[in-house]
This record gives sequence, structure tokens and C-alpha cells, in this order.
Amino acid sequence: MPSKETKKRTKEEQSPLISIITPLYNAESFVSETIKSILDQTYSNWEQIIVDDASTDGSLQVALSFAKKDERIKVERLSQNRGAAYCRNRATELAAGDYIAFLDADDLWHPNKLKSQLEFMQDNQCDVSYTNYLHINEEGELLGKRIKALKKLSFNKQHRNNYIGNLTGMYQARTLGKIASPNIRKRQDWAVWLEAIKRSPKPAMGLQEDLAFYRVRKDSISSNKSRLVKYNYSFYRDYLGYSGLKSFGCLLVFFYEYFFIRPGQIEKL
Repeated sequence: MPSKETKKRTKEEQSPLISIITPLYNAESFVSETIKSILDQTYSNWEQIIVDDASTDGSLQVALSFAKKDERIKVERLSQNRGAAYCRNRATELAAGDYIAFLDADDLWHPNKLKSQLEFMQDNQCDVSYTNYLHINEEGELLGKRIKALKKLSFNKQHRNNYIGNLTGMYQARTLGKIASPNIRKRQDWAVWLEAIKRSPKPAMGLQEDLAFYRVRKDSISSNKSRLVKYNYSFYRDYLGYSGLKSFGCLLVFFYEYFFIRPGQIEKL
């Protein structure tokens, strides 16, 4: 007959705590819907850590109103604007979960996201996973675009291009440790997932289900593709510390992957 301690340990192993990292800045129009998509999760053992980056609209008040009703939601406010990387790192420091996942304050999750992904990781004994996701507009309407997850993602493949949608990724902090975002203007998530795969004994694994919704906003940095050239170069040059020549070479590989390989992972609906 299993002891009470064994039963307790088995239950904890089956229902680990998942920490959800949410940086918040001037997303008053969207953050309520984002938090509700977490509250609607079929998996209940989670905590959401929201770090408000000195918002100037009503974002903080919206987040605090939810935190008052559900103790799993925790909110910290910065006195001055520090940027998304700082907010993610601060939230990661505060995280107590066995697993860490990310959801920005304007994106959404499918209700089964955490349950399906956790079971997938446990069944496949992997430390890093990610899923398909769909694009939506500012009104939450589908844009007819699916980004498919590769079934397996090696360090070398991720080095050539970022194949993990940050809103879909989850890693096991219990085995890999906590991973900090570099303080760079863009491509912070690319760096985090590259490091996660580097620490993992096996490649990241992709769950072939549509479990997240990425909101395409008109004012987002990502909407200006020409500006991303310098961010991609900076990723290799400044974050990975490569020489200018090697960084340029990596950038060429990046664009080959971006224009000729990645389109195979995009479906029109």
C-alpha cells in the first residue's frame, strides 16, 4: 500500500506548477482578454506573474483587478520603464514553477494549451516544447494564417532561425534552470529558446496543435520587416559575440532559411 508521502509526491509530479511570464506595457485594450484566456485553462495548477513596465494607460489597474479575485495572478509594477527583457527576467526571478511559459499581454491561449502541452512533454520526456499558433488581428479575428511547429528542433536549426513562437514555448525549469532574456531590443525570445535547447539533452519538440493566438498589431516592431535586419545581425554580433564577418555569414543563412525554408511551416487557412 503506497504511503501518504508517496501519494503526495506522485500527485505533485503529475500536476507540476507552471509559471506564466507576462510583461505588460500599455495594453489596456487587450490584457483583460489575455488574462481570461489563462483563467479558462483546463489545467489549473499555474501562476501568472505580470510585471507592469510603468504603463501610462489603465493596464495596471486591469491586471490588479484580476489579481484581487485570483491569488494565482501576481502583479508587480516598475516605477520606471525598463523594457520587455527586464520585465520577463524579473518575472522569471519571481517564478516558483517547475515549468515556465510565456504569454505577452496582447496574445491568447487555447483553453487546452497548458494541459495538452504538459502531457506532451511528459509523454515524450522532453524539456523544451512549442506548438502551432494562429494569427489574429487587433479585434481578435482570425487572419487565416497558421504557423506550424516543427516536430523536432535542434540547436543548429534554431541557430539559423527562430522557429519557436514565444507565446507557444514552454521549458522545464526544474531540469534546465531559469533562463534570462538578454537585454537586447529585439530577438530576446530567440535567445531564450536557443539557450533552452542548448541546455536540453534532446531537441525541442513541437506539438502539432493550434494552441495559441498571436495578435498582429499595427504599431508593433515586428510589423516593420526592414528594421528587423539590424536586429537579426545584432543577435549574432552582440548577443552571440561573433565577428562581423561571421555575423554577416549567419545573417545570409538566416535569410535563406527565412525565405526558402520557413514558408513551408506557414499555412493559409
